Amino acid sequence: MSHDHNHNHNQSSQTGENRIRMAFFLNVLFALLEIAGSFFTNSVAILSNALHDLGDSLSLGLAWYFQRLSARQRDKLFSFGYMRFSVLGALINSMVLLIGSVFIISKAIPRVFNPVPIHTQGMFYFALIGITINGIAAWRLKKGDSVNEKVISLHLLEDVLGWAAVLIVSIVMMFYDVPLLDPLLSLIITIYILWNVFKNLKSTLRIFLQGTPEETAVADIEKKLLAINDVTGVHDLHLWSMDGLYHVLSVHITVARNMTLQETQKLKLDIRNCLEILGIQHTTVEIEQEDEICELTNC
Repeated sequence: MSHDHNHNHNQSSQTGENRIRMAFFLNVLFALLEIAGSFFTNSVAILSNALHDLGDSLSLGLAWYFQRLSARQRDKLFSFGYMRFSVLGALINSMVLLIGSVFIISKAIPRVFNPVPIHTQGMFYFALIGITINGIAAWRLKKGDSVNEKVISLHLLEDVLGWAAVLIVSIVMMFYDVPLLDPLLSLIITIYILWNVFKNLKSTLRIFLQGTPEETAVADIEKKLLAINDVTGVHDLHLWSMDGLYHVLSVHITVARNMTLQETQKLKLDIRNCLEILGIQHTTVEIEQEDEICELTNC
């Protein structure tokens, strides 16, 4: 059973790695194209997007590495395996996105007071290409389950929205000379992205600090365990997540009577089956008698 879980997790990790690799190469190639386009159109806005996309490429490269590393099996150094490294990748990417958003705000605010003339036709064509390339990458990563893929998808969503703003501004400015729209839309999009960054950072830090999974309530788990035959008490229950998908639990179970080895093994199997239904893949169970003194009862 645990073998199937490991196989499914490794398969999911491999799929996530392929998505991240595809997004990485798309982002790098388009960032280089943007740099050339910024000189062709004499557009500072496109050059800023190019620098931002290069930053995203760095984040994607880190995410690709950590996603690949997370698929490695456990060894003497990491007894739970390397899957937790994908959370580290998500944390680094969140910080890069946060810093990048602050950088964009610092560039957009001065342009509100001193708008810069822009080559609107060049903006229009680059916006169409940017929406297409980043949209494909964001859509692919949105299907991923890992917190790492979700954070990277947010990176690419920022790029899609940014290019959508450029597209709108370029169309409007083809008919009206209103360069102020460019920095205003950039600020609105960046504020929206920052809101999502903080939400994702909160989830990532919860996993990183070994908090209980958001979708699982410890009280519900205790109630389910107490409903199993022969279980009279539950204590020293600890629940955390390795990467947002693979959950780990350890618990002490109290029973009222002496049990044979076969009965104990069956009870542990019933407990693991119960917890597996609740989405907990790795369980450590210790069985104790009611009159047995446990130093960890109130741990």
